[in-house]
Amino acid sequence: MRAVKRRTLLQALPAAAMIPASVWAAARQDNSNSAAGVFELRVYHAASRKLGELQARFRDHTVKLFERHGIRNVAYWTPVDEPEKSNTLIYLLQHPSREAATANWKSFQDDPEWNSVKEKSEANGKLVDKVDSTYMVLTDFSPRLR
Repeated sequence: MRAVKRRTLLQALPAAAMIPASVWAAARQDNSNSAAGVFELRVYHAASRKLGELQARFRDHTVKLFERHGIRNVAYWTPVDEPEKSNTLIYLLQHPSREAATANWKSFQDDPEWNSVKEKSEANGKLVDKVDSTYMVLTDFSPRLR
């Protein structure tokens, strides 16, 4: 299977449709980018036949650990169409700032519980082949979602 190019994926997933109205509303309270912090769009390309195991790890452990380390879970998606449907997990996170994101990720990666979960979940091989990460801020012309 061929890898998905981030540009192709982003063109196929309109950004406005990916962000819940509550996030937009909070971000627009004072009409500045800093109010919303930064968003991080992450695309995980799962190892062959490992998407289910990857989703289970997120469902059972990762989302809770993210919150513990100051990483706000916004939303998670899987593509509808093949070939991405069977090997891609897309999600959006929110951090207070780019600097906070760096600190949050370091704290998360150093967490003994995360390291144990990761080790156990990868006992039969790695779950992820590649991760794409893009940090974003809202523009001043971003429409509100209804």
